[in-house]
Amino acid sequence: MMKKMMIIRGLAFLMAFAVISVALPPVSARAELIDTSNNEIVISKTIPKGKTGKRMTVSFILQNNTEEDWQDVEVNIYNSSSYIASPGAEGEYIFPFEVTAGTFEPKHVGTVKKHSSRSVSLPAMVRADLPEGYYSVEIEVSSRDNKATTTEYVNLWITKPTGDEDDEEEDDKEVGFVLGEGQATPRGNYPEAMNFTINMRNNGLSEARDVSVVMVLDKDSTVFPFDINEGNYDRNFEKIQPGEVVELPYSMGIRSEAYTGYYPIKFEIRYRETATGQIMKDEESFWVHVRNKEKEDTNGEFNENDRTKARIVVDSFETIPETIIAGEPFRLILRMKNASASIAASNILFTLESEKVENSSIFTTESGSSSVVVNSLGAGEVAELSVDMLSRAGIDQRSYALTIKETYDSPEFKNASESVTIDIPVRQIARLNTGTMEVMPDSVTVGSESNIMFPINNTGKVMLYNVMAAFEADSIQPTDTYVGNIKPGETGNVDVMLSAIAPTMDDGKIKVLITYEDESGEVQPAVEKELSLFVTEAMEEDPGLDIETGGMPEAPAEDNSFFGKYKVQIGAGGAAAVVLAAFLVIRRRKKKKAQQEEDDLGDEIS
Repeated sequence: MMKKMMIIRGLAFLMAFAVISVALPPVSARAELIDTSNNEIVISKTIPKGKTGKRMTVSFILQNNTEEDWQDVEVNIYNSSSYIASPGAEGEYIFPFEVTAGTFEPKHVGTVKKHSSRSVSLPAMVRADLPEGYYSVEIEVSSRDNKATTTEYVNLWITKPTGDEDDEEEDDKEVGFVLGEGQATPRGNYPEAMNFTINMRNNGLSEARDVSVVMVLDKDSTVFPFDINEGNYDRNFEKIQPGEVVELPYSMGIRSEAYTGYYPIKFEIRYRETATGQIMKDEESFWVHVRNKEKEDTNGEFNENDRTKARIVVDSFETIPETIIAGEPFRLILRMKNASASIAASNILFTLESEKVENSSIFTTESGSSSVVVNSLGAGEVAELSVDMLSRAGIDQRSYALTIKETYDSPEFKNASESVTIDIPVRQIARLNTGTMEVMPDSVTVGSESNIMFPINNTGKVMLYNVMAAFEADSIQPTDTYVGNIKPGETGNVDVMLSAIAPTMDDGKIKVLITYEDESGEVQPAVEKELSLFVTEAMEEDPGLDIETGGMPEAPAEDNSFFGKYKVQIGAGGAAAVVLAAFLVIRRRKKKKAQQEEDDLGDEIS
């Protein structure tokens, strides 16, 4: 319904433009450049170029600098009646495009993640009556969740056709087709049937009618790897709207004599631009991969060093963000350079192959396709590839290899194969927790000590270096203790004595600060915990008064019994026995706790 309304609105503007064009003189004024430096969402790194009377592409970057993802984003050339009503006088706005049914058609971009960007291109037909100069067009951005709603300008540079060969080859047709946009390369294994679907999009400005898609067959298995078991591989459509995507389903048997490799399947697309127009033709290719037998070299005397081929290397690469956290998405930007001084490369297929751990790939592409095609790369030229990827969660913190396999043609060397490898570092977030904190005793007097014991568990995937535990409160002497390095999955134990220096004046909470260093030696922010310990004032002994006499109590009569003579020694021995018993109890509890932790660790490992 929305698409139909846009078509009706576009036709209405087209009729209005036609009426006004009769009454108004041709455009004679050149529009002024608009300052786009303050654009927040629609970012143009270069000014798109077009020629009068020709189709052009308005390219820009959609930037999301917010803290939230944008869902179901759409972009389009902003539709305003003032564009058509402008007489083109000096200083007034000039709309540079022909108004057709598809001029203001929205393009679905999908999800734009937070702190990321997407490249967007909008097709348009430049007005034939424009003088050379700079123009601007307003781009409208909207999303389903209304988190991205704005209009911002993009500047254009429009020139007259020069009549050169490049201009002669420009296609002025209103209809064009793209095959397999955003799809992964279909793969099949002999002798299984290969079932796949190709997406075809009308990327032109107008509706295509009586569309017929014909697969170009070939008897040569080195060119066409499929068995021809159907009499007709045509796919027909009555209409395909601008921007509409249709599916071309196929079920093919792989030839027994076909070799393993990539094959470009050619298609001839026939269509009409109007209901009674002449039949137009377009040719497109779509790559498939089959796996069967490896190709044998029957030319024993052949030496591939006798032929020259291009050398394609990684000029540089970067990731966005720069630090990759395991389990999180990132964008890989590869700059592939033809390092040859004079040899060009064409039909280049780059395939990304990730290092595997336990038969699982460390890196995967968000789109599912691991291949990128570049039509040509001249000597010394650099092509920039941008791939959205996802790193696997739960892996060790280290660098992992990503292999870029290259298949390309050179003038003297067809289907050359090379591979280059880059290392991409992946980081893990350090994690720790603490077990039960034992405080013995949990209430002491000033000048006394309390024993604190608890475990620190490394629950992450990285080593915790130089772990320290510090204790802070007004009632105790500030104390810190060194725990040491704790490996992933292991435990470090804290055993420290805290000295009471003042009575507790608050809720008795002792602050515990646990710090550690990363592999670079940088101290990480402290993990804060609490324990309870109450400190009270020491009580002084008072001999008291004699109740009967009201004076000081008399000294007790000398006791000549055995207990009387040796009560000091007996008392000292009893105190020593109590201390020894307490020490044995604490030691037994520590041994029991250590044994329990070893049993728990054994359970986790098993």
